Order: sequence, then C-alpha cells, then structure tokens
Amino acid sequence: MIRIYNTLTRKKEEFQTLEPGVVKMYVCGVTVYNDAHVGHAMSALVFDIIRRYLEYRGYKVKHVMNYTDVDDKIINRARQLGEDPLKLSQRYIEDYANDLRNLNVLPPTSTPQVSKTMPHIIQFIQGLIEKGYAYAAPNGDVYFRVTKDDDYGKLSGRRLEDMQAGARIEIGEAKEHPMDFALWKAAKPGEISWDSPWGKGRPGWHIECSAMNLVELGEQIDIHGGGNDLIFPHHENEIAQTECYTGKPFARYWVHNGMLQLGGEKMSKSLGNIVPIKEFLKQRDADVMRMLVLMGSYRAPLIFSDETQDAAEKSLERLKTALRPASPSASGLSAEAASALAAQAESTKQAFIEAMDDDFNTPLALAALYELVKAINTARDNGATDAQLQPAQSMLRELTGVLGLRLQEKQGSGDADKFIDLLVEVRSEVRKQKLWALSDLIRDRLKELGVTLEDTKDGTKWRWS
Repeated sequence: MIRIYNTLTRKKEEFQTLEPGVVKMYVCGVTVYNDAHVGHAMSALVFDIIRRYLEYRGYKVKHVMNYTDVDDKIINRARQLGEDPLKLSQRYIEDYANDLRNLNVLPPTSTPQVSKTMPHIIQFIQGLIEKGYAYAAPNGDVYFRVTKDDDYGKLSGRRLEDMQAGARIEIGEAKEHPMDFALWKAAKPGEISWDSPWGKGRPGWHIECSAMNLVELGEQIDIHGGGNDLIFPHHENEIAQTECYTGKPFARYWVHNGMLQLGGEKMSKSLGNIVPIKEFLKQRDADVMRMLVLMGSYRAPLIFSDETQDAAEKSLERLKTALRPASPSASGLSAEAASALAAQAESTKQAFIEAMDDDFNTPLALAALYELVKAINTARDNGATDAQLQPAQSMLRELTGVLGLRLQEKQGSGDADKFIDLLVEVRSEVRKQKLWALSDLIRDRLKELGVTLEDTKDGTKWRWS
C-alpha cells in the first residue's frame, strides 16, 4: 500500500486514485525567461522519481508539466534583449526540455503553454464572474473575490483575517479586498496582450495553471505537485478558483518538494548564486544530481555544495562496484552461497518497495540497495562466477532504474581499474621489501580517492568504497 504525505491534511494518506490504475499528476513547471538552474532540476527529478515508481507499481501516469511563457519577467527580459517575448520563451522552453533529457527525466505526457491556452483561460474567468466569485474592475483588471470562498487558506493554514492585516492595495489596483488576486491584467502600453471581454490584457499567474489543468486532466486530479515555495499564494489560489469554478475537490494529494540551498543559503537570482543546469552537467554526471535528491527526503531542503556532490558521487561509485564482472579466475560459489545471494536480491526488492511505498522514502530505499551491493561484492570476492552474479546484478539494475539512475561508467574508467591494479601490484612489491611507510602511503592515498584495499592471505584485494 502506497502512502503519500498530503500538504492539505498534513499527514500521510493511503494512495487511492480517482480512476483505477491511472494517476493524473500535474506539476507546476518553469517560467521561461532565462536558463533553468539546479533548483528547477531538483523539482523535476523529485516528480520524475515519483512518476517512475508509480509506473513500476503498475499505474499509468498522465504527467502534465506546464510552461509559463507569458509573465512580467519574460516581458522585461525580452525588452532588455530586444526580442519578441514569445520567441524568447520558446527558445528557453526548448533549452529546458534539452536539460531534462540530459538529466534523464522522462518527458511529461503533456506540456501545455499559457500562450496556447488563452481561450480556455478567458472562459474560466468568465465562469468565475458568472458564479459571483470574480469581478471586473473599471481599469480592465479582473480579480478573484477571496471573501466569497469560505475555505480560502486551507492549504497553507493561513486565516484570511491574519493575511488581511499585512496586505495593502497597490497604486493602480481596483480591488474590493486587499487579498483579492488578479485573474486578468489590463495591458500596459507596448506589452504583449490578447483580446478579452474586459479589454486587451493577459492572465494573472494563478489562473493559468487552473485552466491548463482543467484542459489536460479534467476537473479533478490525483496529485498536484511543485516546490513548497508555491504553497502560498500560487497553489492556495489555484485551489480557490478551481473549486469555486467546478464545485468539486480539486486535487486529492498536494505534494511539495523542499527547496535547494547553496551551502545553506537559498538559491536566488537576486543573490547571484544561480547554478544553471548546463553548467552543472559540464562538471558532473547527471546521476550525481539525481543521487543528491535521492539521498534525502524529497520534502526536506537540499544542500547543494561541493561536499554533498562529492558524497553523491561516492555513493554512485559504491553502487557501480557491484556491477563489475567476476574475476577471470573465479572458481564459483557453493550452492548454499549462491542461494543466499539470490535470497538477498529478493529481500532487497521487498525492502525497496516497502521504503518507496512509505512516501517515497528514497534514503531507506538506497540503504536496501547498499545491502545488495555488499552481498554481490562479497560473493565476487569469494569466487562467484558471472553466471552466479548476474541475477543479483540484474535486480540491482532493475531497482536503480526505477530511481532513474543510469550508473554509466565514466569514460576511461576501465583504464582507471587497470591503473589501480598496477598500484596494488607495486604496493605488494613494496611490502615484500618491508617499506611499510610507502605501503601505507599508497593505501591511504587510494582511500582518499574512494578505493579500499584489503590485505588477505590470498593477496591484496581492492574495491570502490
């Protein structure tokens, strides 16, 4: 039984879909006005892992991720560069899609764009006005009437009275209430705009996702996802306008990932500490970013630093050690030992499923995989043949594949293995000459590089640690 933490109820709940065997999942995508960064990568990877696991468990996942290609930031950026806003956003959409491919993120089943959903957005706003939940202001703006929604604030846990105390109406706004939010913004001179019953303008941020969600997945969905910075106001406003429009509960489970932090500091363009996905991938393998996400709870903050990246890389190498072939001189395991290895593979699968069923507990799932890695490496050291290792290695491949890990060897890693073999051989000769200090130096420096040496009665063996 899969259990998921629901932000709306603040507890883990048994996962039950609206339609048997089908998951409708909408995840808020990016506003495309600049290069996507590793914070965007974190969210994309979290929901890719969730999707992959749900599919592994037999569900058909309808995964929708939108692109916000109409926004103040896009307009301002296009003005700075002297570009057409929609051409600018389309360029960044293509760049981001390429970034996701390079990160081994499965392509969503649908990627709607605001600019291509305009008739539905206008229809949605008209419906809210007709139901009394929205009003057109004299200046051409349209606002959602928050006081009309008795449940407003239920996702974030905020009370309207408390929110009102810190709110104010900006110059040029024509709101009835300080917390009313824009569904439609009247066009300013020189801005991109669309015709509407309220004059030329463009949609507010929140209405866009509600409309795209309705078009792509219908009135009710199973999972609505995004970063926890979207809980308020974006997702709060989505719930309000969608449920007032349809009269039905919107999403059964609200799933939010934690924020990525650079060395403990929130990543922000204003702070100038953005790391573009492209730059990251020039330095590290895509599996490193995914392993960073897997090593912690998806709901917790993720510290992005050289130290955490190194730890993720070391963990990947640890998994890869189990995929090495048997020794050419392997004599084979006893029937009992071979049976024990097969049993470990099956118990690992069960432990993996139990961990992932519990709100996608990837750290615990990885712990189960490391037990299998240990068993495989021990079996190889004890003389297992490739045929005896293969079933357990296949299980490891299967389960790491569920997490989206590719576990590709670095280019030249075969040469690296040969070089390590040479160093071990040199150290053996050094030990024969009783040059213990030099022997220890070689051992310690290899340890720093993630290689552990074990001196046995049959000679020195090494493994990636």
